[in-house]
Amino acid sequence: MTSPAPAHPLAVPDFRFYWTARLASTVAQMAMVIVIGWQVYDIARATMTQREAAFQLGLIGVVQFVPLFVLTLVTGWAADRVDRRFIARASIALELFCAGFLAWLTYSGEVTLFALFGIAALLGVARAFAGPALGALAPNLVPRELLPRAIALSAMSWQGGAIAGPALGGYLYAIAPYAPYSVSAALFLIALFCMFMIGPKPRTAIVGSKNPWRQMIDGLHYVRQNRLVLGAISLDLFAVLLGGATAMLPVFARDILHAGPEGLGHLRAAPAVGATLTAIWFSWKPLKTNVGVKMLTAVGVFGAATVVFGFSRQMPLSLLCLALLGAADMFSVFVRQSLIQLYTPDEMRGRVGAASTLFISASNELGEAESGFLAAAIGPVTAVIAGGFGAIAVTLLWARIFPELRLARTFDPPENGDEPKKETVT
Repeated sequence: MTSPAPAHPLAVPDFRFYWTARLASTVAQMAMVIVIGWQVYDIARATMTQREAAFQLGLIGVVQFVPLFVLTLVTGWAADRVDRRFIARASIALELFCAGFLAWLTYSGEVTLFALFGIAALLGVARAFAGPALGALAPNLVPRELLPRAIALSAMSWQGGAIAGPALGGYLYAIAPYAPYSVSAALFLIALFCMFMIGPKPRTAIVGSKNPWRQMIDGLHYVRQNRLVLGAISLDLFAVLLGGATAMLPVFARDILHAGPEGLGHLRAAPAVGATLTAIWFSWKPLKTNVGVKMLTAVGVFGAATVVFGFSRQMPLSLLCLALLGAADMFSVFVRQSLIQLYTPDEMRGRVGAASTLFISASNELGEAESGFLAAAIGPVTAVIAGGFGAIAVTLLWARIFPELRLARTFDPPENGDEPKKETVT
């Protein structure tokens, strides 16, 4: 007799370990990120003006993005050729080292801008490998029909970590500057244990060329030819690149809203609150119809919320705008990830996931850099407002350039030619 098919992703033991590992590692990552940003800005402000210190925040984004940009082809290829569990374990182990090293530097009072930039680069390397491996591993853990819910739950674990992480980092830093890094190290240990508990999973062999370099290029070729996937990924890239207000949160918390490190934790957590509520809704009632139009609308709302946040001088309104911004972003993320995972064959998920990670990182890290540099030039408030309007403009432009997005009705890949077709890479 065969066991009945699971009715929910959390009924699958390996997915539960995966979910826990993502939650623990995300809490740790976000706790570290919030403190690294605060330390960079605080150390810089001791000798620099507000705009010069904002420029340092922009450089942190560049430092984290460069490893992702350089390693994208390698990390995607590795996720399709090497056991994805091994890659995830090694990435988490590297993050564990970073947390422990920063804890020691901060405790001993020897933390410097140089050290913070160096650790940020190592975290970028870890994320470069972890992103494609973890993204491609999730579909191997659950039946295909449960994948949209699994994506929502995975997003929920990430967003839940994004809620707890910044607040935890801010509060622990107020107690002792080294405490956030110490707790992050412990959480990375938990994540590493959970990844070791996931059993081996069969994967589809790479088809086509046996040349590793050609196999790496095939992933980019697939993304370029599949206009639905390309449109979804690039929309997020340019919208978040322009509308990334989160990079300026240390500036708003310290010099505009005058909220201090605890207030910064609240500001960083607010987008994740909205995103988590959206992910919970999708895990219970997945989106099924008019997915493309709804994604475009969500990105437009993201831009509008960014504009209002830039004008706000009251903490409650700022938190509300950030929560709405996070909810809209989660809506877009859920649609994009579902389209990518369900439209991409398993043997190419690592390489396509690497391209997606590069685009996402470009929107996040380069968005931070763009926001920091623009803030240095025209001021943080003007930079945030202009970025929000830019995100709205990108949404309108992408709806015209990529009609495939407007025409996407469901997550089911087209079989009868009624919707845009993808090209098979050989």
